[in-house]
Amino acid sequence: MSEETPFPEWLIPMAATLTQERFTGPEWVFEQKFDGIRLIAFKNGADVRLFSRNHLPQNLPGVARAIEKLPNDQLILDGEVTWGRGNVAYHVFDVLWMDGRPVTSLPLDQRRELLSELQMSAPLERVVSLDSSESPWDRAQREGWEGVIAKRLDSVYEHKRSKQWLKMKCELTERFFVGGFTDPQGARVGLGALLVGRYEGDDFCFAGKIGTGFNTKLLLQLREQLDQLEIPKTSFTKAVGLPRLRVHWVTPRIVVEVGFIEWTKYRKLRHPRLLRVIES
Repeated sequence: MSEETPFPEWLIPMAATLTQERFTGPEWVFEQKFDGIRLIAFKNGADVRLFSRNHLPQNLPGVARAIEKLPNDQLILDGEVTWGRGNVAYHVFDVLWMDGRPVTSLPLDQRRELLSELQMSAPLERVVSLDSSESPWDRAQREGWEGVIAKRLDSVYEHKRSKQWLKMKCELTERFFVGGFTDPQGARVGLGALLVGRYEGDDFCFAGKIGTGFNTKLLLQLREQLDQLEIPKTSFTKAVGLPRLRVHWVTPRIVVEVGFIEWTKYRKLRHPRLLRVIES
């Protein structure tokens, strides 16, 4: 009989890669993205240790007691801890170690089966996959979630940021005027990016560059329309961060709807993408 693998002091948690794509497929499972703190729980007999994703100890007595009560002698769990109305909850979405052996090399669907066997009680909550009958991000927007995590069912647990797990953050949407555009580069046609802004009083304030959300037909259509609006000087009156190379300025007449994650501290759009052209 082989000896058990020594119980580890620490394992680097797997991290999801941010994506702006919206997709479904039978090879993926979708979960709610919680707005909390990543928590890795180590149970070795009666010893329970809790750490953040940066390996900082966490003091959560209620969570520790609930993990200690689990019948397994050894466990390493991965999840997110949240607080609501004074109550703490540990949303467990993965198991990395179980009773003397690592399970990180198993595909996600098998690790989920192992996780389903654990008899959890509050404040532990097992994360379940979202109903495939509804768009996961539509539900996330409607219910005010931070976002959605997509995971490949055949993915092993990697101790790094991986594209086998993708995070889709809920978007804000807003309308902006197009004040310019950049030339296309490489294989791109039509234009490179739209330069958009919004009016704040009498100022036309630059908000950022929009370079995704186009297809070839739209790129060519917009370039034709924008060429008719070209002017020699910029209309932006507040233009921090405005590009100056390979740029064309236009009369701000075309309105576009843009999805983005948040405003930066410099009042620029973070991860923007074109949703649709409103007026032209």
